[in-house]
Amino acid sequence: MEKYDYVIVGAGLFGAVFARQMTDRGFRCLVLERRTHVGGNCHTETREGIRVHVYGPHIFHTDREEVWAYVRRFCTFNHFVNRPKVFYRGKIFSFPINLMTLYQLWGVSTPREAEEALARKRVHLDREPANLEEWVLSQVGREIYEIFIRGYTEKQWMRSPRELPASIVQRVPIRLNFDDNYYSHPYQGIPVNGYTDMVRKMLEGIEVRLNTDFFDARDYWLKQGRKVVYTGRIDEFFDFRLGELAYRTLDFRTRFLPDVPDYQGNAVINYTDREIPFTRVIEHKHFDFRKAPHTIVTEEYPVAWRKDLIPYYPVNDRRNNEIYRRYREMARKHGRLILGGRLAEFRYYDMDQVIHAALKAAEKEAPVERMPIPVRGRAQPLRKRRAHGAWK
Repeated sequence: MEKYDYVIVGAGLFGAVFARQMTDRGFRCLVLERRTHVGGNCHTETREGIRVHVYGPHIFHTDREEVWAYVRRFCTFNHFVNRPKVFYRGKIFSFPINLMTLYQLWGVSTPREAEEALARKRVHLDREPANLEEWVLSQVGREIYEIFIRGYTEKQWMRSPRELPASIVQRVPIRLNFDDNYYSHPYQGIPVNGYTDMVRKMLEGIEVRLNTDFFDARDYWLKQGRKVVYTGRIDEFFDFRLGELAYRTLDFRTRFLPDVPDYQGNAVINYTDREIPFTRVIEHKHFDFRKAPHTIVTEEYPVAWRKDLIPYYPVNDRRNNEIYRRYREMARKHGRLILGGRLAEFRYYDMDQVIHAALKAAEKEAPVERMPIPVRGRAQPLRKRRAHGAWK
């Protein structure tokens, strides 16, 4: 007889939100996490008085009011807005591409001048763009492609932009005004006490076992729950029997600079020269507007993928998507398996999309007429009860 209704593998955003929702509905949940902390790749920790984004910067942003209300149950957000810069051959450019960027490049100062300049620079194809390179050239021309896209993309993905789908960069905005906010969503910020504290509060009152690898006792854990919610690599769940999926991974090299009060004047600077081995430098104190006589910076280096490394981004090319499709069919036939998150669903998710997907998954498992979402404080369990696995 199962001890839990749901054994949830992974204490990242999907696992934590699903566990919170189902616990508040009266279900018994167990969360397993192979790392020493909750929060997944959103994990933050304080070093020398500065909150460090251990696995790369995470800026929360969403246009979904229900998601914004939900996360604010568990934390207060600051007003950080991501305005990265680009360093290329000794020069700093405004980014994402906006009217200031085009002024820096070509001296244009009005939206009309900018559009006319872009029209002259665009590469006109007699067909639809077939890859990332062709799409960028058709939108902004070769100069912007070389400065902002080509080198960064080759480093980040370790392959030619001609081999990558355009969807990778279609998320990057191109604006004909002076708006340099990377995201256009109305709700943005970073939890004042960090993401790990936010996830801990999501998991209050729920059994969580850290340092516990699901695969070390897979058969045992499968027997402990009526269903398994899996947020890890889908190919690993099925023992790689259809082949390995490819991911992009990173090496984070973090330095404490005791005598430097401000290293680069901004939270994020992208280095787009192909010859510079890292893709960007993060200065963590700027995420929280910290004042200190010292600083902490992290350089991000792309690393060739191996399955023993931490996966960050799925490589959604044709081959990998086909392998994933076949794994997904296996998952559907499993009967007791719920997949969630970037790795299990093999797709690029922003944080708000992960949370929204987890809320939908919980609603699908246990539909309710109305879920109370207070802005502050923990939700009370819904006035429902289960009998023999059914809602009454």
